[in-house]
Amino acid sequence: MESTRPASPEQKSAWRFVRATRAHVVVDAAAYFELMQQAMLRARQRIHMIGWDFDTRVRLGPGRRFYNLPDREVQPARLGAFVVWLVKRTKGLQVRVLKWNFGALKFIFRGSMILDLIRWFLKRGIDFKFDSAHPLGCSHHQKIIVIDDNFAVCGGIDMTSDRWDTPEHLEGDPRRRHPYGTRLYGPWHDLSMLVEGEAAGALAELGRERWVAAGGAALIPCAPQADSAWPPNLKAEFTDVEIGIARTRSAWGRLDEVREVEALFIEHIRRAKRFIYAESQYFASRAVAEAIAAKVAEPDPPEIVLINPATAEGWLEQTAMDGARVRLSHAIAQRDHKQRFRIFIPRNAAGTAIYVHAKTMIVDDEILRVGSANMNNRSMGLDSECDLFIDAARPGNSHAAEPIRRLRIQLLAEHTGMLREEVEADLDRYGSMIDLIENAPRQGKRLDPFVLRPLTDAEKAVADNALLDPERPEELFEPFSARRGLFRRGGLLRRPG
Repeated sequence: MESTRPASPEQKSAWRFVRATRAHVVVDAAAYFELMQQAMLRARQRIHMIGWDFDTRVRLGPGRRFYNLPDREVQPARLGAFVVWLVKRTKGLQVRVLKWNFGALKFIFRGSMILDLIRWFLKRGIDFKFDSAHPLGCSHHQKIIVIDDNFAVCGGIDMTSDRWDTPEHLEGDPRRRHPYGTRLYGPWHDLSMLVEGEAAGALAELGRERWVAAGGAALIPCAPQADSAWPPNLKAEFTDVEIGIARTRSAWGRLDEVREVEALFIEHIRRAKRFIYAESQYFASRAVAEAIAAKVAEPDPPEIVLINPATAEGWLEQTAMDGARVRLSHAIAQRDHKQRFRIFIPRNAAGTAIYVHAKTMIVDDEILRVGSANMNNRSMGLDSECDLFIDAARPGNSHAAEPIRRLRIQLLAEHTGMLREEVEADLDRYGSMIDLIENAPRQGKRLDPFVLRPLTDAEKAVADNALLDPERPEELFEPFSARRGLFRRGGLLRRPG
């Protein structure tokens, strides 16, 4: 069922509030890939894939390989061949794939992916497009898959290479391998949320609008059907729950600017009374940092635990994000009179840093947020983003509080290497996530405190002016201005010495 209920006029931090018959948070891509394979097997009308990146070479789950081609009754394991097989098997099935246009350059280095795309192009029922419906310097960063308009997933996990991993994050896991290669990649942590019902219908509407904006022909909504693509053996954490949807979008053509994600971050941080638990690929957002700084300056502030990777991935991201994280941490420390704000780096049992790609936040075991938006400036106003959230304080949602609490315990257990029962007991003993983390065993998986490194003057200048991480497209063309940057005129934060 499609949603027709807009957010209330006073609500600027959400696009829609819609019901989900079922919802579930999937932790790490090993489970996600296999669950999505199961869901896509149940598709009857349309699979709409919207993402920052797709790699047709990735293995989703069980299935045949190239060396057992004659067994046509068994699904292929690779995404590219699997999609073709699905369309051949299911009469009338449509597959629509929308991918950020900049990533087209990667195809040159992905060998067989070009052959997969040719097969997609030649196969009736499959349509693949690049999304360039954004200003120069912006990206299409949403990670959404919708099946039959009544099942959907939204979160941080891209269906691409170098994402697969288990919650164990084993050192040198041979399954964590580049497609058709021998080189292994490091441990990776991520989350996405599955939804069913009206919430999926709203994401379907969002996807159809984006498809048209990117130059595709209008898509007719799927016909109502009794069953959904929900994986048959997956027990949902949430049932009959209201889901909020928040977006980011730069103004482009006839599309207006949308900054719901930014407003939602500020709203949720302001609401915190006891704690905030968050995971993010970056910590570079001025707006988020100002909200945190205001919160920790209160007489009795909540504790705020942020899980980050040790360093950003790639030279450009490191230059833009790592320096900003140091500068913002120093600025927040000036107001953090009770030292309630901490950043931690997860490591596996061998001591290797786990790359955190998740974008999630839990507030007081009352609010759960999962999406594509990072805590950086681009996600606030430059790139296209989509976040889902569950607010147990809203009418009819009180039953969601306990599953939210269990998810927080599950994530803390994964990162500390402790059993869930041990995490619960220590939370009761200490009454603090920070104390739990600092007193957790050190011989296995662990969370290490983030150590602020000294920055060069050049690094400070890049970070302070947000040269590579602007909040709006126009800031790309005004790199030095008192009206922009982390410590802009009129802002809350003061430039560290």
